[in-house]
Amino acid sequence: MDHGKQIVILDRGFVYVGEVVTDETWCTISNASNVRRWGTTKGLGELAAGGPTRNTVLDPAGTVRAPMSSVVAMLGCEVDKWAA
Repeated sequence: MDHGKQIVILDRGFVYVGEVVTDETWCTISNASNVRRWGTTKGLGELAAGGPTRNTVLDPAGTVRAPMSSVVAMLGCEVDKWAA
């Protein structure tokens, strides 16, 4: 299933943003960035809705594949706020 641009929270505290496709077993995040610093005052929901702030730190991560069992949550992003 294609989910589009999502912030994906994985177990052990890993947070990624990118284009997400899932199946029964895998969550694949293309054009992924690791969200090292949220840079928000209202959490990940603010980041998903408003895009990165000047205090957000994103580290390029390429393509990330994680087992679905490690996915804690996904937050849909406002795509126009994430345009580079």
